[in-house]
Amino acid sequence: MEGKYCYLGVLSVMMNKFHQLLVLLLIPVLAQAQQQTDLLIVGGGASGTMAGIQAARMGVKTLIVEETPWLGGMLTSAGVAAIDGNHRMPSGLWGEFRQKIYGYYGGPDKVSTGWVSNTLFEPSTGNALLRQMAAGEPNLQIRFNTAFAAIRKNSGGWTVTVREGKKSRDITARLVIDATELGDVMAAAGAKYSIGMDDRAVTGEALAPPAANDIIQDLTYVVVLKDYGKGADKTIPRPAGYDPAPFRQCCDIADPASFDSPKSNCNMMMQYGRLPNGKYMINWPKHGNDYYLNIIEKTPAERAEALKAAKLHTLRFVYYLQTELGFKHLGIAGDEFPTADKLPMIPYHRESRRVKGKALFTANHVSKPYDQAQPLYRTGVAVGDYTIDHHHDKNPDAPKIDFVKMRVPSYNIPLGSLIPEGVSGLIVAEKSIGVTNIVNGATRLQPVVMGIGQAAGALAAVALRNGTEPEATDVRAVQQALLDSKAYIMPFIDVPAGSPHFAAIQRTGAAGVLRGSGVPYQWANQTWFYPDREVSGYELVEGLRPYFPALRTHWGATGDPLTVAALLEIFSKAGVSVSMEEISGNWRGLALPGAPAPGTVLNRGSAAVLTDHFLRPFHFKINLNGEIQQ
Repeated sequence: MEGKYCYLGVLSVMMNKFHQLLVLLLIPVLAQAQQQTDLLIVGGGASGTMAGIQAARMGVKTLIVEETPWLGGMLTSAGVAAIDGNHRMPSGLWGEFRQKIYGYYGGPDKVSTGWVSNTLFEPSTGNALLRQMAAGEPNLQIRFNTAFAAIRKNSGGWTVTVREGKKSRDITARLVIDATELGDVMAAAGAKYSIGMDDRAVTGEALAPPAANDIIQDLTYVVVLKDYGKGADKTIPRPAGYDPAPFRQCCDIADPASFDSPKSNCNMMMQYGRLPNGKYMINWPKHGNDYYLNIIEKTPAERAEALKAAKLHTLRFVYYLQTELGFKHLGIAGDEFPTADKLPMIPYHRESRRVKGKALFTANHVSKPYDQAQPLYRTGVAVGDYTIDHHHDKNPDAPKIDFVKMRVPSYNIPLGSLIPEGVSGLIVAEKSIGVTNIVNGATRLQPVVMGIGQAAGALAAVALRNGTEPEATDVRAVQQALLDSKAYIMPFIDVPAGSPHFAAIQRTGAAGVLRGSGVPYQWANQTWFYPDREVSGYELVEGLRPYFPALRTHWGATGDPLTVAALLEIFSKAGVSVSMEEISGNWRGLALPGAPAPGTVLNRGSAAVLTDHFLRPFHFKINLNGEIQQ
């Protein structure tokens, strides 16, 4: 019997060691099958990349999964390597990316190569520079060639299934950002959304059609051509179904926002998207390679099949340029995209699903931000200046709307438009935020989408740090995090991020204490703060009344230019006692010009800085509608 028990004991020890060895062998397999992170960003496009960098810099363990081998989305993988707008508002990470472009090519003049933009670059270079930015963040991981498959709630947040080739992997995360091109994650998570044009009665927008429809903007399959020299013949094989008729008027370069632009010039048309190093981005809307497809609700396989028609249309346009217009020396660049056909990896989607968010940003908020029932401008987290621009030429069923006639100033995007209604733990970025179809014509542009991504990353970081859901996160804390990163929350072009008064004036503007003046201007609309202009005591009191109840019955403020003595009286009436000595003691530290005296007349900039420092109206709590929480 003793021998039997001894044998069983030895067997038990062997089995235990085998079990331990099996566990050790399985650990890497299990780790490979499932991964955990604090923040998962699905999509490494224009917004996803910026969201990842921002969150990582704020200390969040972040993972980006991207279906292509590149970062940048429409900036790079779609080939739209010409920045539209925000040239005078290089906000946050967009400004940092632009500076890297300047450094690579040798300065601003070297990238102002095409007339569509002030900043153009080769898509492959854009990808390399974005990878460089991301590589500097130890809290950020990126998995390329990884496609979204499914999402489900778990007790600690989300479980997201992704595919890498034929293999599937689960990733668990406390928060998820949908930065996909078409809003696939939010749809799978159960968020409500819209596709197409809105009903005028619902949005209150004068330009909206009288009834909703599912018509979206034309997309474009961009192509990058390269100059191989005047003697070269790079003509592609005649594409199937080629007909020159649709392209006959492509040399029309008349600018709908101008009264004196030329009507037709083929050479100038080609300069539209001229990139550095003898390359040309072909993303031409007028009788060019725009194409109408609504593939939003299709499966990935169905999308790929449908997009073959858009690719073919672009190749037909290339053939037309080479054979009819004589540009045979311009051939498809072989050194840009890592694809078999040398076309971009994805199309340029101008429109996607639009989430039903905590805030709906309409054209009325853009045109008259201070006159709306909901002061959403107070919650701004990203800025844009491009005019409302829609592409509908390729769909004869699209209502004829003259979007150019809708003259609007620059704008800021409310935080609530990034937060879905009814789905916690999810943030929406890219072109899927809570805006109307009309407003999407402005918010879809690259620097705006980059700003949306940076805001999404900041929101996620603040929410994770404070243990709150995105919808319950302090709006002002998110805005301050963005200001700390030199990102604009108000679209003031005359107080740049390098100014010592940038943050104070941004805060004062976001509080609505001193307001900006909006100007519709060509394709780069403007909002001015005018820091050097005089300000009256009455103007300042009007802006402070919502925050300080005592000022609501104070009518002693005059329309005369505001002096330091008058400012101190206003502070006192508001219930904050500030002495002349305190003003003098803080004057230099606040980088204000000259020396203060009771009779010193203050301009808008100085009044904003002093009000921000002593009264701190920005730090009053507000909700996602911009309403002050007393």
